[in-house]
Amino acid sequence: MKKANPKGSISYRKRNGKPRKEFAKLINEGLAEAGILNSDPKGSPKVIYKYASNETILTNPGGASITLGLDRPNSRGSGYGARGLVGLQNKSIGSSRIDLVVGRLASANDGEGVRPGTYVDNNFQGDAARIYICETTDVDMNFGLTEGIVGNPKGVSTVAIKSDQTRIIGRSGIKICTGPGQNWKPVEKTSKGGKLPVAGGVDILCGNINGDRMTWNPWDMPETILDLQPIVKAYNIRDYLKESSALLDDVYSAVLNLSMMVKGLAAVIAQLPSTYTILLFNPVAPIMAAIGSLVAALIGTFIGFLVDNPIYQSRAQKMPVDFDYLDHEGYKFIGSRSVRTT
Repeated sequence: MKKANPKGSISYRKRNGKPRKEFAKLINEGLAEAGILNSDPKGSPKVIYKYASNETILTNPGGASITLGLDRPNSRGSGYGARGLVGLQNKSIGSSRIDLVVGRLASANDGEGVRPGTYVDNNFQGDAARIYICETTDVDMNFGLTEGIVGNPKGVSTVAIKSDQTRIIGRSGIKICTGPGQNWKPVEKTSKGGKLPVAGGVDILCGNINGDRMTWNPWDMPETILDLQPIVKAYNIRDYLKESSALLDDVYSAVLNLSMMVKGLAAVIAQLPSTYTILLFNPVAPIMAAIGSLVAALIGTFIGFLVDNPIYQSRAQKMPVDFDYLDHEGYKFIGSRSVRTT
């Protein structure tokens, strides 16, 4: 059994007792010019970036680059950099950027990319992966993002990350925070000196959609459903269900009491025929009739006390509970006021 190669490459295995000689031969024959085993590839880069005169670029033949310049989402005539927002004069807004890109126009031609030697601009749609850091830009418009509840801000600083599969990994935890820093003096403002909201929104836009859609409910009735909705808070919905359950218990008790009263009344009514037969020839009939009326009045009183009142109280208690949990202004609204998702 062959031992595992510590180098991790098949090219380093012994072949006919000649370790590495064949690889040296490959290098001499020029095959390593393609970058085998992370060797330095030769020749011209696949694409040529149309750099601007104010840009400093660190790049390699494989197509990875870091560009220092001004806001430029596409051609040299795009973005705030094209307006001359360099931030050098007094009270002048800057638009400096750091743009980390790999695979320029990699998605062109069904993923085959463009022809070698093609001159390209920035392309937020077709480039393989990018981290775009900019002092002033229209980030949502540049990346084609829907408005959501947060909106499409213009002329703001941004850090945008885009790739086929993006991961944010924290070994001990991850925080997604909006708003100013805690206990900072003076109070933190935006990079343009504007006032920050106490709690800026968070939109989780699966499918990059925002709006409403028409559907049909189980009763074959059209119904409009919003795509972007607040995320439910677990503890608040738990408390609401507990309090709703308690109100339902009161209703159950009232209905049970009503059932007992109706059964008792039914038993009395069942005896009425024989009672009336006796009373027709009984001189105390008026007294018995008065007693019957009193019994009916007592039953009505008991029904009002044991049934009607609990039901009215449950309805009265239900209204503020519904407001507290189901109304957006309620102090324990079950939905998040800041975080929404599709």
